[in-house]
Amino acid sequence: MHYRRFGRTELPMPVFSCGGMRYQHAWKDLPAADIPAANQRNVETIIERSLAVGITHIETARFYGTSEVQLGSILPHLPRQQLIVQTKVEPTANPRQFVETVERSLSLLNLDYVDLLGIHGINTPDHLHWSLRAGGCVEAALKLRDQGKIRFLGFSTHAPTSVIEQAIASGQFDYVNLHWYYIFQDNWPAILAAQQQDMGVFIISPSNKGGELYNPPDKLVQLCAPVSPLVFNDLFCLSHPQIHTLSIGAAQPTDFDEHLKTLPLLAQAAGLLPPILERLEAAAIAALGEDWYRTWHQGLPSPAETPGNLNIPAMLWLRNLMLAFDLVDFAKSRYNLFENGGHWFPGARADNLANLDLSACLARSPHRAILPQILAETHDRLQGSPVKRLSQGG
Repeated sequence: MHYRRFGRTELPMPVFSCGGMRYQHAWKDLPAADIPAANQRNVETIIERSLAVGITHIETARFYGTSEVQLGSILPHLPRQQLIVQTKVEPTANPRQFVETVERSLSLLNLDYVDLLGIHGINTPDHLHWSLRAGGCVEAALKLRDQGKIRFLGFSTHAPTSVIEQAIASGQFDYVNLHWYYIFQDNWPAILAAQQQDMGVFIISPSNKGGELYNPPDKLVQLCAPVSPLVFNDLFCLSHPQIHTLSIGAAQPTDFDEHLKTLPLLAQAAGLLPPILERLEAAAIAALGEDWYRTWHQGLPSPAETPGNLNIPAMLWLRNLMLAFDLVDFAKSRYNLFENGGHWFPGARADNLANLDLSACLARSPHRAILPQILAETHDRLQGSPVKRLSQGG
């Protein structure tokens, strides 16, 4: 395993982390006695495999269903000083509720302290205010730190980059969990801001949210040769020293195997990546046209600025991925999450597009004349049954 200094925490962070979002038995709280033995054993073998390959960072969250209680049956039997344990708790307007939830997490994990506590989902200005205001969640968390119940404080986020940068600029956080990978690079300014603050940088779900790379389309496999799309994406992320660890949301012990192929290639990244990146860009330009490829994102409104709350930037992003790389299943799953994703994936589908006047909100786009038709075609291709977030049981 390779390790990187996790910013000012000084923790030796493995470049892969064991994420706890996909191995749990259920997405609701259950007592340990109600966990099927086979599922609990699967979690145990995942943790055993993680530690055997040097992945010492185990990451979960209060609202990952039975994840914490299942880990709580395992962690007390492991060498605590060799582990980096992280859990996450959502921000609330009532800091007392936040503290009670942290205490609940510690109880379920069967630990006296966690190394990393993340404020889970600073996704909106309100979440940021609840966290940073006098007497808010950050102040409450720092008191927990003084009590020895947490070592370092960070936050996770699906927010617009501007909100992430505000959180980082506060100077209150030791690390950040955020999205950044080949198909989504918008948050690079936030990563650079985190580097300036000497914060740890943890990349959320690069294989799943990065294009469902455990099951990639043939076109993407060919474009990424001689490595798999998953290994390419790992190399792409880890070739940037500002990034310290990538989450592996393992559902079974073998889910680490493909990622581990990345490690001996890290020293070769400077030679391996450029031809793959050139092929990916060429394929995107061939599918989309160079003018669209370079300018599609310019002048687009946010969902809050758009009639019907349409998330036009995300719709067009998904369309681009579908056409350029055949990421059809990924695009459909994300598109049909609209309206069910809440502040984690904001916006609405374009079911009512024919009744919306988008002329004002599209006025700044160089493609304003053709965008209504493109949006209609995108909706026709991607619409399907509504999808829920995993934490909603879907």
